[in-house]
Amino acid sequence: MQSFRYRFSRFEFRRPRNPLLRLGVALLGIAVLAMLLVFGLFIGLAMLAFTATRRLAAALMGVHRQGGHRTGPDDAHVIEGEYDVVRKPHDFLPR
Repeated sequence: MQSFRYRFSRFEFRRPRNPLLRLGVALLGIAVLAMLLVFGLFIGLAMLAFTATRRLAAALMGVHRQGGHRTGPDDAHVIEGEYDVVRKPHDFLPR
């Protein structure tokens, strides 16, 4: 069992000695890299086209992104904001 693990844990890819086979492996590697590059470009273009179409459709329908907040206060003297209540930690030891 130990020899099985040792044999496969030391796997190394060796370049072929035949020059034509060496050229073929190199061209295969370049083809795989080119395919991944083109695939990534198509995915990126699809995301950009989807975003542009969505924004164009929203602009044509008159939908504005407000995030659920009101556009402004009713009174000009009111300052709106969000806050968190922070309490002091309890002192468990008497002083």
